Amino acid sequence: MNPIVSIIMGSASDLPVMEKAAVFLDEMEIPFEMQALSAHRTPEAVERFAKSAEKRGVKIIIAAAGMAAHLCGVIASMTTIPVIGVPINSTLDGMDALLSIVQMPPGIPVATVGINGALNSAILAVQILATSDNDLQAKLADYKESLKDKIVKANDDLKKISYKHKTN
Repeated sequence: MNPIVSIIMGSASDLPVMEKAAVFLDEMEIPFEMQALSAHRTPEAVERFAKSAEKRGVKIIIAAAGMAAHLCGVIASMTTIPVIGVPINSTLDGMDALLSIVQMPPGIPVATVGINGALNSAILAVQILATSDNDLQAKLADYKESLKDKIVKANDDLKKISYKHKTN
């Protein structure tokens, strides 16, 4: 099984956040790989990864980084594969990472989700892949339908809670 999505983290300390992306891709039966690479500490490895990803069959890269968050843009500068950036809240409430990832120069786009938004990065990756895969499109539709079911259940549960002045 060859990966079609790569989850790249600036360090293994990002795993608690990025695990949500891995779980979702696993549920959707999308082959993926995970590794830690650093734009600052392992620049040669980042370059090897980015330049070989397409040849290895990778179709989307999810890159997570905190602080200066150069990893996402550096990878995007070396490949034509779509890169989805996940800013990690490690300092400044993650705003430094968010702004570093969002503010890419013209020609080097990085789709960016919210701070610690690993789940949304995986959902976006699957949505991109599903544009040419009807089976995946159906799985995604089922997932989105299940989100409605969670809200319906939450409202049913809230109806059971009573307060002296609660009207519903």
